[in-house]
Amino acid sequence: MRPGLMIIALWIGFALSWLSAALWTGKTQKRAGAGDEISYRIVQLVGAILLAVPAHHYIGPLRLWYITLVEAWICVALIALGIAFSWWARIYLGPLWSSRVTKKANHRVINSGPYGIVRHPIYTGILLAVLATAAAKGTIPGVGGALIITLGLWMKARLEERWLSSELGPDEYEAYRRTVPMLLPFGPRPR
Repeated sequence: MRPGLMIIALWIGFALSWLSAALWTGKTQKRAGAGDEISYRIVQLVGAILLAVPAHHYIGPLRLWYITLVEAWICVALIALGIAFSWWARIYLGPLWSSRVTKKANHRVINSGPYGIVRHPIYTGILLAVLATAAAKGTIPGVGGALIITLGLWMKARLEERWLSSELGPDEYEAYRRTVPMLLPFGPRPR
């Protein structure tokens, strides 16, 4: 199989498995309003559309770089690693997971496993996969899409943090924020 087809297969497999896993979630007690979520969802959608623009046969100003076959397979491995990290976090979170910003029954701060590495490991894994996809493509739409998706995930993470701080109590969530970086392992922490 060629690296490009493997990248497509990884993303399709991730999307289908993630959608089916949406059935495995706990009871929602409270959720953020649709108005709070619309901005990051639009940003993520625009980024995803750009990232999905096919890269083959691009020449000229839309092509930023070409990669070798070995580099392409490294990108495939990074995409798989990012997806696996997201899945580890999803499984670890269990029924507290939701695609929306919500408070679940028995909601609490999870601060171990992947959540002891970064506060939003699902997004960290997705970002690794998105950035590796953009690197494999080497096109302006691919890089632009990755940057826009990064912005959308950061927006959602910020909304979740405000929401969790107000719903779980600022003391509990703030203590977690001070000890674990947001998206990048070894990244900055608030003081």
